Amino acid sequence: MTAPDNTRTNFIEDYEEYRTDETLQIGPLEPKEAIYTLINRIESGENWYTALLGVINRWSVPYEEIDGITYHYLIDGEAFNWLLLAQRLLDEVLTIAPNNEIEQLLLYNVAPGNMSEIDFARLIGGPKYRAHLNFQYGVIVEEVLLLSAELELEKAGVLSNAGKEPPDVLAYQRVYGKSLSELQIIYATQTGIHIGNEISQNSLQRFIYWLSKYRLRNSEPARLASDTRKALSLITRMENHRKKNFT
Repeated sequence: MTAPDNTRTNFIEDYEEYRTDETLQIGPLEPKEAIYTLINRIESGENWYTALLGVINRWSVPYEEIDGITYHYLIDGEAFNWLLLAQRLLDEVLTIAPNNEIEQLLLYNVAPGNMSEIDFARLIGGPKYRAHLNFQYGVIVEEVLLLSAELELEKAGVLSNAGKEPPDVLAYQRVYGKSLSELQIIYATQTGIHIGNEISQNSLQRFIYWLSKYRLRNSEPARLASDTRKALSLITRMENHRKKNFT
């Protein structure tokens, strides 16, 4: 696979020079074409959010390298981080889209209007929606499961035990039956990717997605179901708390 285009320019300024019928065609979009298409749709009067989802539907590259940083929108060809791609696209249209609504979407995952999940799935397309669900269950649920374990450890008072690792590190042992360092070694052996003390959010999500598969392979069915229910319950409580802050 060839590396995607990593050039970033002021797309708003040079939009008129680039604008052709290509921006209106139906089919896969490379990054630059996607940005011009998004600009065109918003400037033509379409709601910015539906325009964004339509462009995401046609987005064709799984990752980009921008300013020396690699952004993986599609983890392992299976789990789609649509909000990461949304941020990348919306960075280019801040002068023509409502910044307050964009901020609520990117920071709090609060979309404008009352779009149903069915309409969301229809706009981004079946393949990307299924990959989005993989991300939700393979990354978000897994992150919340670790958070739940961390909270349980804090409640149990592990902070009072001198010499022990902090709860956020001990949570890995509680969930996966192996220490974080052991899991990092297994991950590096299987993927060739080494995780150091400092890790980007994107790289951490790739590791978390791998952990979700590790748990699926190595957990008893009853424990697997119980842990998943626990994480989903915490997600529901967090979601209800978030909604109260926006009412």
